[in-house]
Parts: sequence; structure tokens; C-alpha cells
Amino acid sequence: MEIVVIGGGFAGINLCNELANHKQIKVTLVDKNNYNFFPPLIYQVATAFLEPSSISYPFRKFFAGKKNLQFRFGELQSVVPSENKVILNNGELRYDALVFATGAETNYFGMENVKKNAIPMKTLNDAIEMRNTLLKNIEKASSCKDIRKRRKLLTIVVAGGGPTGVEVSGMFAEMRRSILLKEYPELATTASNVYLVDGGDALLSPMSVKSQQDTLEALTKLGVVVKLHTRVTDYQDDTVFFGNGETIQTKNLIWAAGVSARQFEGIPAESYGRGKRLVVDQYNKVAGTDNIYAIGDTCLQTSDENFPEGHPQVAQVAIQQGRTLAKNFKSMLQSQSLKSFAYNDKGSMAIIGKNKAVVDIPKPKIHLNGFIAWLAWLFIHLISLISYRNRLQTFYNWMVAYFSKDQSLRMIIRPDKKQ
Repeated sequence: MEIVVIGGGFAGINLCNELANHKQIKVTLVDKNNYNFFPPLIYQVATAFLEPSSISYPFRKFFAGKKNLQFRFGELQSVVPSENKVILNNGELRYDALVFATGAETNYFGMENVKKNAIPMKTLNDAIEMRNTLLKNIEKASSCKDIRKRRKLLTIVVAGGGPTGVEVSGMFAEMRRSILLKEYPELATTASNVYLVDGGDALLSPMSVKSQQDTLEALTKLGVVVKLHTRVTDYQDDTVFFGNGETIQTKNLIWAAGVSARQFEGIPAESYGRGKRLVVDQYNKVAGTDNIYAIGDTCLQTSDENFPEGHPQVAQVAIQQGRTLAKNFKSMLQSQSLKSFAYNDKGSMAIIGKNKAVVDIPKPKIHLNGFIAWLAWLFIHLISLISYRNRLQTFYNWMVAYFSKDQSLRMIIRPDKKQ
């Protein structure tokens, strides 16, 4: 069986790993990057507390020694289901089974100015660009004599009250308290704020009420200005506009407010559901197709009785779907019955700052906060990294940051554009 997997995130890499060294299966992973990266820690790269290499790992190194796994560097252009082939930007591939594991991309809800001017938080490239942008703005502020311009350069607005928004705003608040005043004494008298805005009535909406209350209280103590029931409607001329008529002057709008899946040429329109997600059955096969599958954030599966509206777009769903589909591919070769996917919800968590986090565990129903939750967050994220090198490097960086309340990774490194 020749399987082509499009996308090497949580879903794709776990599918490949489960099929490694199977003598009857050949897998080709296609990705526009030549590395896997760990999205939950993107914000720590963006805020210069981790290096990009701490949360990323090359596919070819991961596949080394696994004889049936191949990597293809390229981007999907279209699918030709009638011929069982995919068209890439650099060639074609034929398949017996095609798997979409393309994740999700940033959703700007049709606001072109926000798309053009805001800072996204989805890929490793976004994180590096965000780090460079924020550091350059701080440097500009340190030499700026106009107080209003300086305040605009230092004010940060984070749109989206989910885990990413909460974590990045908490990190910025702690940086402002410790690092900024220590390294930029010339900015000591400049007033600036970190705003976290969300259109809903609570932060971390999928989590428990207790977690929502603990998070709001902890962020407020850190000095974050939380604005609920506040939707961004536009961002132009360094001004963020909100639906209630308010505005905030800033050079830094960080967009963590939503995601949507991607659509692919050659896949029937009726195969797509809410949020452009591919509708799949209990075995993750795409509706209206014979041998095309979708796993992770890009799919919408309503067959799970505990999640009739579809699964949340989180890492654990992608990991479990990738592993289950791999087992089903093995069963197909043995003409055995397939296993329906059922999500085992292991809980959700978010870090707020140093020694501060919230954790919800559904079975048994447990809520943790503070230092214990913070330790649990660190442990889970460490063991979830793809390689031992990533784990050791990240652990070292975290220990340095914890005991020194600082990191020495704040360098503005960007390619020099040739004239």
C-alpha cells in the first residue's frame, strides 16, 4: 500500500511514526517545511524565551533508518481522485490512500486590514517575524522622543482569549515587569499596556468556569488589561477598532483569534463542512471519496457520540486520530475490521505566567491551578516534544529563565534583502 500524507504536524507525524518499518506499506510525507514543529510553544519563540530549534526537528532526520518512510519537500496544488494522484508544485505523486493532515491556518474573518497589518501566531515563521517586529519596536521606542509615538510602539494588543492569547499576554506582562525595565532604563517613565481582548464572555471558553476565573484574576494581577465582549473590527493607521466603538493606538496587534481549515482543488465541494473542514466518517474517510482520509484540525467528524458537533481543534485529537488511522491501514492489509475513532479527552491546560497555570482533567473531574498546574503544564509539554534533543534543550532554556527571570535570546536576526 502506497500512502501519501499531506502535512507533518501532530496528526501526520504520528501516523507516519505508527507505520514506520511496516513491510507492506510505503509512506511519503509531503510538507512545505522540511521540519516538524511544536505549535503550543510557538509563543515562547515569539517572546525570545526559546530558540526555534528547541521546538522543531527535521523530517529527514526523524525518518532516518525507517526504510518505508520518505519525505518530499513541496506544496500541494491539486488532487486528481480519478487517477489517484496529487499534483505538487514540483511534481506528481501516485497513491493507494491519500491522507490530509494539513492542520489549520489563521482566520481573519474577512478583515483585510487585519490580515495585512496584524502579527499572526500560527507558524514558526510567524514566531520569528513577531520576535523581530517586537524587538525592533522596543529599540525604536528607546530612541523616540515623542511620548505618544513611544507609547504606541510599546503597547501590545492580543486578540483572542484562548490558550495562545492567554499565554502570550501573560508572558508579555512578566517581561514588562522584569526585563524591559532592566535592559531599557530609558523607557522606565513610559506608560504602556498589554491588552487581551475577546468577543466572548470569558477567557479560555472551552475550559471550566473555575479555570476561567483563575485565569482572569491571575492576568489582572500581572497588569494585563482584559476586555471581554470586545471584537476587533479593523486595524489601520496603527489603530485597532472595536465593535463597541472603542479604539486603541498600537503598532502591535497580535492575532490569536481564530483558525480555519484549507480547501483543496479536486476535492468535491460537498466534502467540506463548517470552517472549511473536511467531513469524515468514523474511520476518518472523507465524504464523497473512496480512498481519501483527513485527520486532525482539517477534519470534521460527527460520528463520535461524545462530540456530536465535531472534535475540538487541539493536539490530542490530531495525535489520536493519526495513530488510529495507522492501525486501520494495517487492518485493511489483513482484511480485518476497522476501528471507529473515539476521542479520549485527557483534559486541557493553559499557562499564565511563572508558577501560574490552570489544568482541567475530565475523568476524574479535577481542577488544578497555581504551582502544581504549572509543573503539570511543563511536564506534559516537555514529553510531547518530538525528540530527546528538543526536550533537553527546552528544559535547559526553561531552567535558565526560571532562576534568572530572563533569557539571552533577544537578537534581531533576519535575512538581509539583496538590492
